[in-house]
Amino acid sequence: MSDDNPSYEAAREELIEVVRTLEAGGTSLEESLALWERGEKLAKIAQAWLDGARERLDAVVADEE
Repeated sequence: MSDDNPSYEAAREELIEVVRTLEAGGTSLEESLALWERGEKLAKIAQAWLDGARERLDAVVADEE
């Protein structure tokens, strides 16, 4: 997948790195803002994957009932 639509695992791993970098400090304001924005985007991507997985599970459960 592309950087704009990574897998859940890739988005999660990159998000962890973004958080670590922000927590470590030492970045300029501009770099920090860019990291924050990337982190927000990655969090939304990961949540979309989780929401999709939940919908699929709910559909399977509904079909079995």
